[in-house]
Amino acid sequence: QVQLMESGGGSVQAGGSLRISCTASGYIDTLNCMGWFRQVPGKEREGVAIISFGSTAPLYADSVKGRFTLARDNTKNMVYLEMNSLKPEDTSTYYCAADRQYCRGAYSLRSGDFDYWGQGIPVTVSS
Repeated sequence: QVQLMESGGGSVQAGGSLRISCTASGYIDTLNCMGWFRQVPGKEREGVAIISFGSTAPLYADSVKGRFTLARDNTKNMVYLEMNSLKPEDTSTYYCAADRQYCRGAYSLRSGDFDYWGQGIPVTVSS
């Protein structure tokens, strides 16, 4: 089993920055793809960014491209999302996700077909 623990987040004014982190524990050697999704109550979950371990090129949703940066540490058990130039529409609960398969490009980002999920962490951007 794998457990995912998110940290960071909080509230910020529009134009500001926040960083959220996700630490994986348990059978982390089985993981090959991690990323972030977000969801606002009443709306569909949206893929934000994903990265395959062994790859240096994350895949981003168009809505965050150029503003968010997804990175991972070399020990393969943490990813973090640097969020810059935040907008009120970025307000959401952000969920860390991890999969035993390597990321499958747009399919993974769109479907959210991941094995493990964190509890979610709120991010609020005020105008």
